[in-house]
Amino acid sequence: MLLPYGTWPSPFAAAHIASSAPRIDGARFVGDEIWWGESVPAEGGRVTVRSSSGAVLLPDPWNARSRVHEYGGGAWTADADGTLYFVNAQDQRVYRMPRDSVPEPLTPVGADGAGPSHGGLRVQNGRLLAVREDLTVEPHLRGIVEIPIDGSAADDAAAVRVFAEGRSFFAHPALSPDGQRVACVEWSGMKMPWQRASLCVSTEAGSPVPLGTTAALQPSWLSDDELLYLDDRPITGTGLGEPVRWSLHRVRVGADGAQESPRIIAPADADTGYGLWVLGNRWYQPLDDGRIVAVRTNGSDEVVLIGTDGTARTLEVPASAHVSVDDISGSRVLLSGGGSAVEAGLWTVDVDSGEVTRIRGGMPTDPQWMPPAAQITIDGAHGPVHAFDYAPANPDVTAPDDERPPYIVFVHGGPTAHVAGAASAAIAFYTSRGIGVLDVNYGGSTGFGRAYRERLDGQWGIVDVDDVLAAARGLADSGRADPARIAIRGGSAGGWTVLSALVRGGVFAAGISRYGVADLRMLAQDTHDFERFYIDGLVGPLPDAEQLYIDRSPLTHTDRIDVPVLLLQGEDDRVVPPSQSEAIRDALAERGVPHEYVVYPGEGHGFRRAETIVDALERELAFLGRAFGFAPAGP
Repeated sequence: MLLPYGTWPSPFAAAHIASSAPRIDGARFVGDEIWWGESVPAEGGRVTVRSSSGAVLLPDPWNARSRVHEYGGGAWTADADGTLYFVNAQDQRVYRMPRDSVPEPLTPVGADGAGPSHGGLRVQNGRLLAVREDLTVEPHLRGIVEIPIDGSAADDAAAVRVFAEGRSFFAHPALSPDGQRVACVEWSGMKMPWQRASLCVSTEAGSPVPLGTTAALQPSWLSDDELLYLDDRPITGTGLGEPVRWSLHRVRVGADGAQESPRIIAPADADTGYGLWVLGNRWYQPLDDGRIVAVRTNGSDEVVLIGTDGTARTLEVPASAHVSVDDISGSRVLLSGGGSAVEAGLWTVDVDSGEVTRIRGGMPTDPQWMPPAAQITIDGAHGPVHAFDYAPANPDVTAPDDERPPYIVFVHGGPTAHVAGAASAAIAFYTSRGIGVLDVNYGGSTGFGRAYRERLDGQWGIVDVDDVLAAARGLADSGRADPARIAIRGGSAGGWTVLSALVRGGVFAAGISRYGVADLRMLAQDTHDFERFYIDGLVGPLPDAEQLYIDRSPLTHTDRIDVPVLLLQGEDDRVVPPSQSEAIRDALAERGVPHEYVVYPGEGHGFRRAETIVDALERELAFLGRAFGFAPAGP
C-alpha cells in the first residue's frame, strides 16, 4: 500500500498505549513467589502490588505511592514471610498488611490529618527503615527512621526511632548485619545529589557521620564494618583516561569512625548509578558468595556479573534501558526495565545457568513494527550530541519515493536524566503512522559521565536548546527527515527546552509542551524543597542572576514564537504548577498564534490515568496532522 507519511493506518491505538507495557515499581522475592509494584492506569494510576501467584495483594482503593521529595519511590516492601509494608498515597502513613489480612497503620496521623511523608522503605533483619519528610513543621525536617512493626507507633510518634534528622535530604538507609549501625546517603539541598552527596555511616557515638565521597549512592553492608557503595570519582590508573563515572567502591569503616581508603571495583567507562530522583532504584546487588550483579550505563544499559577477582562479564538479558537490580535470591536476580527489542517488564535471571524467566510484561516486540532504535551521534556546538533515531516503520505501507518523513524530536525531562533507546508502544504510536521520532540526550543528560552532565551547568536554556537544534538539523541534512515538518515535544524540563527552541525559531514547525517550565522566576518561587537550589546550578543564584532568569525564560520572548503550540497540563501539578502553561497560553492568545491548552483534573507532574494518556496522545496526533497538513488514519 502506497500512502503519504503521517496517514498510515496503525494497530497502535491510544487506548492500547495506555494499557500496554506495565510500569513496574520495585520487585521482591517473597518465599516462593515474586511480588512487584505496578501502576494501573485504568484505576487512576494507583500503584498496586501483585504476585507471581496471580494475586492482587493491594486492593483498590489502597495506593502505594510516596511523596517524599515530591518524586517518591520505595513506597512498598515485604518481608520473607509475606507481610506487605507500604506507604498509602492519600495520608502518607506506613501500613502493615499480613497475608490474607487488611492494612494496619504503623505510623500516626498528624495534626489536622496532615503528617510526615515516608518512602524508601526497607525491611532488614526484621526491622523496617524509611526515609521520612515532614513539611508540616518549620523548618521542614527529613531523616532516616525505624518504624516499629508491632504497631506501637500508630498512636505514639515518639515510638519511631530517629537515626538521623535535620534540614538535609536523605536516601538509601542500610542496616548493618548485627543491627548496630546505619548507613545512608545525605545531601544538603544546596547541591543536587548527583552534584554532591555524602555516604554517612553511624559510629558507636550515635548518628551517621559523612565520609569523603563526591556523589554517593546505594550503600550496602558486606559485614559489620565493611560497605559497598557507588560514587562518581575520577577513574585513574586503569588505561581508561580519567573519566568521572559512578562506580562501585568498597570501604571498611570501624565503629569509631576510622576509615580505610576506599577501593574501586571493576572500573569501566560507564555509569553504575543515575540521578537520585526517586528512592527505590537499585543499580547493583551483592550475592552471598561475594559476586556482584551491576548495571552499567553508557547511553543504553548492560548488566554485568562482577567476580570476586574484579573481572566482569556481561549477562545476556533482555533489559537494556533504565534497568533496576531489584532483589536477589541465591543465584537468581530480579531485573526490571525496558529493552531495545522487548516491552518494559520484569525478569528473573540465574547468573550461573544464564536462564532468563519473564515474570511480567517484557514481551518481544515485532521488528517489522518496532525495529530497534539507531543510536546516533551528531556534532553540536558544545561537543557530540547523543540520540536514538526511531524511523517510521509499518510493514503494510510504503511512502512515495520523493517524500521524506515528518519527525518529532523528543526531549526528556529532568533535565538531569536520560533516555536509553527502549522499544515503546508510545513511540510506535507515531512511527507506525509514518512519523519518525528522534529521542535526544542533550548535554546535561546522565548516562555519559559527569563531564557530559556538567555541560549544562550554568547553561540551561543554551546547551540543551543548541543540542536539540543540532540534532534536528543533522536529521534533516542527512535526508532522513523533511526539514519543513519537524516538531518538538517534551515534558517538565523538556517542555522548557521545547518552548526555548520555539523562541529560537527556524527549525521546528510545531511544538508540544507537557507541563513545561515557561518562567524561571515563577519556577524558583513555586518550586518544592528538593529542587529549591537546582536552578542555581543550571542558571545561577538569585538575586544576582535575575536578569539571566528573565532573558532565558520563554515567557519573556513569546513574540518570537510563530508556530503552532499544544500545551498539556496536570491540574494538580505541584512541581510545575498550571500557572506556567497558562502564562504561555495567554501570551500566545494575545498574539493570535495557533495554540491549544488542555488541563487534566486529578493529574499531577506526569500523566497516570488511562483516560488522560489516551486523550493526550490523540490530541498530539491530531495537532501534528493540522501542523503538517496530513489527515491521520485514526486514533
